[in-house]
Amino acid sequence: MERTGPPARFTGLLAAFSAALLAAGGLAATAPSAAAADSDLARNGGFEAGLDGWNCTGGSGAIVSTSSHSGTSALKATPAGSDNAKCSQSVTVKPNSTYTLSAWVQGSYVYLGADGTGTTDVSTWTQSAAGWQQLTTTFKTGPSTTSVTVYTHGWYGTPAYYADDLTLVGPGGDPVALPAAPTGLKTGTTTASSVALSWTGSTGATGYNVYQGGTKVLSVTGTSATVTGLAASTAYSFQVAAANSAGESAKSAAVSATTTAGGGGGGSGLPTHALVGYLHSSFANGSGYTRMADVPDSWDVIDLAFGEPTSVTSGDIRFSLCPIAECPNVESVAEFKAAIKAKQAAGKKVLISIGGQNGQVQLSTTAARDTFVSSVSKIIDEYGLDGLDIDFEGHSLSLNTGDTDFRNPTTPVIVNLISAVKTLKAKYGDKFVLTMAPETFFVQLGYQYYGSGPWGGQDPRAGAYLPVIHALRDDLTLLHVQDYNSGSIMGLDNQYHSMGGADFHIAMTDMLLAGFPVAGDQTKVFPGLRPDQVSIGLPASTQAGNGYTTPAEVTKALNCLTKKTDCGSYATHGTWPGLRGLMTWSINWDRFNNGEFSKNFDAYFGS
Repeated sequence: MERTGPPARFTGLLAAFSAALLAAGGLAATAPSAAAADSDLARNGGFEAGLDGWNCTGGSGAIVSTSSHSGTSALKATPAGSDNAKCSQSVTVKPNSTYTLSAWVQGSYVYLGADGTGTTDVSTWTQSAAGWQQLTTTFKTGPSTTSVTVYTHGWYGTPAYYADDLTLVGPGGDPVALPAAPTGLKTGTTTASSVALSWTGSTGATGYNVYQGGTKVLSVTGTSATVTGLAASTAYSFQVAAANSAGESAKSAAVSATTTAGGGGGGSGLPTHALVGYLHSSFANGSGYTRMADVPDSWDVIDLAFGEPTSVTSGDIRFSLCPIAECPNVESVAEFKAAIKAKQAAGKKVLISIGGQNGQVQLSTTAARDTFVSSVSKIIDEYGLDGLDIDFEGHSLSLNTGDTDFRNPTTPVIVNLISAVKTLKAKYGDKFVLTMAPETFFVQLGYQYYGSGPWGGQDPRAGAYLPVIHALRDDLTLLHVQDYNSGSIMGLDNQYHSMGGADFHIAMTDMLLAGFPVAGDQTKVFPGLRPDQVSIGLPASTQAGNGYTTPAEVTKALNCLTKKTDCGSYATHGTWPGLRGLMTWSINWDRFNNGEFSKNFDAYFGS
C-alpha cells in the first residue's frame, strides 16, 4: 500500500480552488503584518540547535548543513511507507488571538500547518519547490486554547524534504511550567532481554524519557514502556523523566531489575551454532529425494516437510513419506524411523514441520485446536521426533478487525494456535524443540503495519506472527524468519531493504534481536529475542527461492551481526556472538547445489 503523492483528483481540485480565489482577490499574496507586540514563539525554528524542541515521526528527521535557507543548518525529513515524516512542536499561545505561521521549504509535496487551534486547524503546501519557497498561513485560537502544535510534513513514499526558518508570530502565552518528576516507577514482566516499566504520569507532561543506567534509551507519550536488547542474567537500573515544551523534569527515583537467565525454550542439546534445514520427505521436486540416512552430518536440525491438514480448518495434521511413484528411491517407513534414531544418537534434532506453501492451517475453533494437538502428537510419537516446526504461510494466520495489541490477541486462529503449542510443550517437557519459520510479511512488516490497522483497509495478515512468537517466547527454541520470497521491508533505520545481499539479512535480524515498536506505537514494543533463539533463513540455491544470497554475502551478514564488521551502511543495535546460526530451504536443494550452503556454514563456524 505504497502511496507516492496526494491523489491527482485532490491535487487538481486544490489547484483550481486556489486559482479561483486568486482571480477573485480572495487569497492574500502576502501574509498580514504582525502587531508590534507580537513575537516569534517557535522554538529553534532555524534548526541551529539540532532537533531541540522538535519531534519527528519514525526517526524521519535529521539536521543537515549542506542545504539551508539561512544560518548553517536546516531540517531534512524523509517520508517512508506509512510515515509522512511529520516534524512538530507544541507552542504556548493565548486564547482568542491571531497567529501567522511561516516556513521556508524545499522539495515535493511539503506541508506546513497547525493543529489544536480551537477553531479551524490550518495547513498550506507546495506541490514542487525546486528551490527555497516560503509557505505561510494564519489562524485564530479558540476561547480556551493555550497550546497549539505546529508541524511540517511530506508525502508518503516521496523523497526527503527540507525546512528552515519556521516562525510562529503572535502574542505569547503564559509560560509553561516544567512538569514534576514522575512517581511510582515499577517493573513488570522481565525476560532474558527486556524489562517492562510503568509509572504515574506528571501533570502538564507531553511525553516521557526512559533512562537506563543514566542513558536515555526511549521516549514515549504514555506511562509505560518496555526496554529491550538487554543481556541475560544482568542487573539494570531505570529512571523516567517527564517532558513538555519547557524542557525535562528531574528524573524519578530509580528502580532495579535483573533479566532472567538465557537458554530455555527447549532444545538444550543444540550446539552453540546450529545449521537448520528442511528435508523434502513427503514430496519430490526438481532437487530430487534425499533419504534420511543420506542427510549430511552438517545439519543439526532436520525439519520434515511437511505435515499438512486434511482440510484448512480441520486441525487434523497428517504426514507420510513420498509415494514411490513420485520418489523411486524412497526408503521404507521402518528404514526412515531407524535413520531418525541414528541421527538423534549423533546429536541431531528431527522435527515435524507443519504447513508450508500448500498446507494452510486455520485453528478457528477449539475443536480444531484439540484435533491439532492430538494429530501432531500422534506424528511425533510414531516417528520418535524431537518437536515441532511451525511453518504457517499464506492465509493460515490473520488478525480480526479490532485485534490491535500483539500482547493480548483475541483472534481465534491466533489464540488457539498458542494454546495448542503450549499444550504440546507441557506434554513433552523441557526437551521439546519448538521452531518457527514465518515470512517477513508476518513479522518484520509489523514495524509498519499490524493487522487491518486502526482504521481498517490493511492486509490483516501483516505482523500476524508477532502475538504467537511473543506468547511462546519462553518456549521457543529457534525463530528462523524466511529472508526470501519477500518484498522490500523497512528496517529500524526507516529505510527499505531488499533481498539478496548481506544488508537485508543484517537489517531483518537486527529487528528480531533489538525489538521494535509494533505499527510504530512506542507503547507496544515487541521485545527482542535472545541471540541463541535466532537463526537467519535463506534459500540454499538460486533454484530454491527468490532472494538467493552468495556465500560471500552470507559471511558479511554473519560478521556484522556477531562481530560488528562488514556492516555496510546499516548500523546494528548490538553485537551478538551468540547468534544461533542459519536455516535454509532446503537440504535437498543444498545437495543439488553441491553443498555450497552447508560448506560455507561449516567453514565459518569451524565445524
